[in-house]
Amino acid sequence: MPQEHYFSESPDSDAKSHEISFEVAGIPFSARSEAGTFSVQKLDKGTQVLLRSHEYFPTRGNVLDIGCGWGPISLSIAKLQPDTTVWALDVNQRSLRLTGENATRAALSNVRPVTAEQIPKELRFSGIWSNPPIRVGKAILHELMKTWIPRLEEGGSAFLVVQKQLGAESFEKWLATEFPMMTVTRSDQDKGYRVIEVRNAATIH
Repeated sequence: MPQEHYFSESPDSDAKSHEISFEVAGIPFSARSEAGTFSVQKLDKGTQVLLRSHEYFPTRGNVLDIGCGWGPISLSIAKLQPDTTVWALDVNQRSLRLTGENATRAALSNVRPVTAEQIPKELRFSGIWSNPPIRVGKAILHELMKTWIPRLEEGGSAFLVVQKQLGAESFEKWLATEFPMMTVTRSDQDKGYRVIEVRNAATIH
């Protein structure tokens, strides 16, 4: 179905729900999605590609999921790495509600669905994981990256999955130019998707 409302604050489409099952690191997950959120009927391919890098999930600290949708990335990190606190960020109130409900269903107490204003300004992140909302346009996308990537802790990484035909290569080049003090590499790729790692390499002792 069309996804024109998934980055709206308050989608006006009817909230028809779907049950979605997926697996990460051999662990099964079940979650509910609704119309007006991203990837309503199944786990999208980009997120699948991103989540197969689960061995790089941070093991502790605060982790940011930019554009959480109904919560697959947040749920996966929170379940596999229970010593983390996952900040599930979105502007879409329906997405935030669903992420909270799905976390409760999975008995995960370390997921915090939030808007940007609800994240403490002093908070820094051991990791950022995102299937970023490319379709919002370059200006908003770049502003999101400039807002959150500088808040990585030393040694922390952002893992971002982007579809090749939606500008993965130019996005990777922009990240390298915009954050010259960080290390930008292609972590993984599969069937038209690239996983880009932006690492705040300044020292792990």
